[in-house]
Amino acid sequence: MTARNESDKKMKDLLLTIDIGNTHTVLGFFRRKELVAHWRLTSSVNRTEDESWMMVRLFCESSHFQADEIAGVVISSVVPNLTPIFAEMARNYMGLEPLIVSSTLKLPIRIAYENPRSVGADRICDAVAGFHSYGGPLIIVDLGTATTFDVISEKGDYLGGAIAPGIETSSIDLFRRAAKLFPVQFEFPEKIIGRNTKESIQAGIMFGAVQQVDGIVRKIIEELETNRKVHVIGTGGLANVILNRSETIEKLEPFLTLNGMRLIYENVSD
Repeated sequence: MTARNESDKKMKDLLLTIDIGNTHTVLGFFRRKELVAHWRLTSSVNRTEDESWMMVRLFCESSHFQADEIAGVVISSVVPNLTPIFAEMARNYMGLEPLIVSSTLKLPIRIAYENPRSVGADRICDAVAGFHSYGGPLIIVDLGTATTFDVISEKGDYLGGAIAPGIETSSIDLFRRAAKLFPVQFEFPEKIIGRNTKESIQAGIMFGAVQQVDGIVRKIIEELETNRKVHVIGTGGLANVILNRSETIEKLEPFLTLNGMRLIYENVSD
């Protein structure tokens, strides 16, 4: 191999992970196993593949590396209309065939769901990364547009879980249906008994979210009927909001989904 070829090989070592959620899309760049840069943008079906590429290039420049260093692309999407936009961006501008996360891939865990194809890509990524770091049994609480609870056995089987409306999602519906109520910041008031309408709304939303999470987690642990310690980790855009109030969530893993995408890419590439 010539010196120039060796140099080119070293340069092209970035993995671009694209986590497309209902509200936000998170872009992450890994150099080997290290997440070296990440950005969060609005998930918009109106954004074209050309505009998406311009944003990727802008993000690259702001992090002081070149777009031509990208060696692979992984897409995890729960928004079907957005998946082809980013997939075509990878093909047309990077010359790369993206790996799109699904239950049909070679995974380091087993999907023990009634219909494996119906498991969301984000839940698969969370489960892969969570089991890789903590083993099982494990519960992953992902607080985003929806609040999801994913359960992985000690053998690495994805058992299923629960899906509930997210904190912001349920709040929006409350404000839409109740004419005299208004949006508030997602902060905990000093006491559960609110002294005004703002505090009352915050008390109901925030303490209600914590009780929902802890209650469902405890019910899952009870149903698992295991003598082993069940690890509980939190992730998602709103996980940090309730982390310190939850009695069941042990640790926050903000980039769990991105790490799961990297691990799946590596597993498929082996």
